[in-house]
Amino acid sequence: MQPYDLIVIGSGPGGQRAAIQGAKAGKRVAVIERQASIGGVCINTGTIPSKTMREAVLHLSGFYDKNFYGTNYNSKEACTMADLNFRVQHVVENEVGVIQSQLQRNGVTLIHGTGRFTDAHHIRVDNANGFGEFEGDYIIIATGTKPATNPKVPINGRNIINSDQILSMPQIPRTFIVVGGGVIGVEYACMFATLGVRVIIIEKRPRLLEFADTEMVEALTYHMRDQRATLRLSEEVESVEELPDGKVAANLVSKKRIIADGLLYAVGRQGNVDKLDLSAAGIECDDRGRIKVDADYRTSQPHIFAVGDVIGFPSLASVSMEQGRIASARAFNLPVKTDPEGYPYGIYTIPQISFIGKTEEQLTDEDVPYEVGVAYYREIARGQISGHTNGRLKLLFHRETLELLGVHIFGEDAAELLHIGQAVFTLKGKVTYFINTVFNYPTLAECYKTAAFNGLNRLS
Repeated sequence: MQPYDLIVIGSGPGGQRAAIQGAKAGKRVAVIERQASIGGVCINTGTIPSKTMREAVLHLSGFYDKNFYGTNYNSKEACTMADLNFRVQHVVENEVGVIQSQLQRNGVTLIHGTGRFTDAHHIRVDNANGFGEFEGDYIIIATGTKPATNPKVPINGRNIINSDQILSMPQIPRTFIVVGGGVIGVEYACMFATLGVRVIIIEKRPRLLEFADTEMVEALTYHMRDQRATLRLSEEVESVEELPDGKVAANLVSKKRIIADGLLYAVGRQGNVDKLDLSAAGIECDDRGRIKVDADYRTSQPHIFAVGDVIGFPSLASVSMEQGRIASARAFNLPVKTDPEGYPYGIYTIPQISFIGKTEEQLTDEDVPYEVGVAYYREIARGQISGHTNGRLKLLFHRETLELLGVHIFGEDAAELLHIGQAVFTLKGKVTYFINTVFNYPTLAECYKTAAFNGLNRLS
């Protein structure tokens, strides 16, 4: 029996940060990872591969150069899945090496195998060499999620796939059905549409990305339709079948029948808790495998924490990292502060959507007197230079105090650009900050000054 001060189950973003925080505090830490490659879904099949694939798509399609050289311009004719995979594998291998190095430098023990609780303080790990038993004073569950399944959708890994199987597709389809209008579905739909694939999105809700600002989602929806994507909103899939000719048919509840070369099922994800034997530790989860935690990420067992996607929304890698750090610090009574209201959101559609703070809908529901300032990329010199002319930046601020209440961006580099607004928002700054600040010229950051002037002019 090997004792540790902290045992972390899962080596994804949340698990990594939890382990390193514990090690920095001088604790003896072990990470249990059941996959051969560390990094979890984030590094191996989710965040890093999808964002790298997005960069490959933009480069190989010459997407932003089309504004200058014509709509028929391509950096590479006949882009293949092998082209996309080449860049992805290069980045994934490097990221895995970085994580391994970080854990080693900090003295974290890496244990490969499938871990399960035998009681609230003990974990058994089974692997090819047999099994081992480990004791932890504190335990952090960071096992992430896996794609949800549906008996109506027979996933085969070839032409009917889930989001973890995108890069294993034998070829880029000419037509592609995406079931699910959430973050994962919309991101991949944008990528394939940019490659010239005829994409059909099926979403049972009346709009995409319901948690984001309506105006930004409407701008994205317009852009996707301009890329010849078809949106079937308020529609639900009744069944999916593979046809004799190798195509796929999606039969809708409304009796529509949609046929394409491939189908991505991206409706929800399920917590990776099947093999943990949570009941042995006295912990429960809901029907989607999500573990309930308090504000400090403690489960019903005070010494066991859970972080990351396995606890549910917002399921962002950046937030998972912070949750892991906070949970580890709380376990060892380390002074640490965090502000969930200041967490940014980044959606890697084409173009991106990124935001922080309240939406117009939320401020309206709360009867907050607010004003809006907007800047358009096409009015900014850098937007014209780079070809990023489709974007916009919106500031929401209090009409009386001028305090910044929200920043919403649609456009390329939105996830990077947001951090300027995030700093002002987190420090409860006023919109006048942007008026009185000089930004490098030409940069997209100038959007902040333009949007601030636009908003303040509305007051007068």
